[in-house]
Amino acid sequence: MDLDLGAVRAFVAVAGDRSFSAAADRLGLSQQAVSKRVARLEAGLGVTLLARTRGGAAPTAEGRAFLVPARALLVLADQAVEQARGGPRPLRVDVLGTRLASTRLVRGFHEARPDVEIEILTSDGLATAAPALLAGALDAFLGRAATGLDEGIRHAPAYLEPLHVLVGRGHRLADHEHVRAVELAGTTAWMPGNARESEWVEFYRFLSADLGIGTDPSGPNFGLEHYVERIATSDTRYGIVGEDIPLPPHPDIRRLPIVEPTPVFPWSLMWHAQNRHPALAPLIEHVTAGSRPFDPSAEWLPPPDRAAFSG
Repeated sequence: MDLDLGAVRAFVAVAGDRSFSAAADRLGLSQQAVSKRVARLEAGLGVTLLARTRGGAAPTAEGRAFLVPARALLVLADQAVEQARGGPRPLRVDVLGTRLASTRLVRGFHEARPDVEIEILTSDGLATAAPALLAGALDAFLGRAATGLDEGIRHAPAYLEPLHVLVGRGHRLADHEHVRAVELAGTTAWMPGNARESEWVEFYRFLSADLGIGTDPSGPNFGLEHYVERIATSDTRYGIVGEDIPLPPHPDIRRLPIVEPTPVFPWSLMWHAQNRHPALAPLIEHVTAGSRPFDPSAEWLPPPDRAAFSG
């Protein structure tokens, strides 16, 4: 079949945002138009690419398999257009997810440098971002700089994001102002987004080994709205989120900082050493200028991440 690039772009946007409405806003289309494009793509391929729920959408197994080559296809298509036009291209920045702290960091750069055109991308982490950096299809990536990076990829500390606990109104911790790490030792956080091997799953393995906080990746990841709803209606289940993640409003959800120590997620900015995009250096300078060093007296980081954030 001949792939419709508009339909492929719609699928990639929904898969990245886990939301048809958010993808529609990003693409400048109606939600109905995005839904029709994805449905047309699925019909042509003969597979279901997205599992749809009231709270959003998540890639199926077939969707995850199609996502990587779909992103590569769009990059090649955009490059072809750029070369034909001969003009400067946008700075391509992978933020991992549009609801994460990484998006706030790039938004701050955009506000400081509105003259720089930026294209925001999302990915499945280093598994797709690292090859894209090396191939020149991506200019920068914000995520956790796991060990074993290709020597051509440079990275710098960007942000240490404190972690919070999410509980429902009926949970035993609901009336706390904060939660001490020792109170979570021997318990298990529900983290359906941790179902696949990734650099953030490795982060939580270190968290479990050092602080005794386990994770349960069971159940499909149907998006943040579904995640919050399931936790809010449970007296026993709890979740962990970053401090900067904006939560959908819910009257029965409680968000509690973790202290003594505070686990912090290490966001790093990564780029290819040979990348010469004129806006890359200003982005690096802006993002790293706001970074602060790790405080071992009050915070926890996985041992492999401590040197990069030592200051």
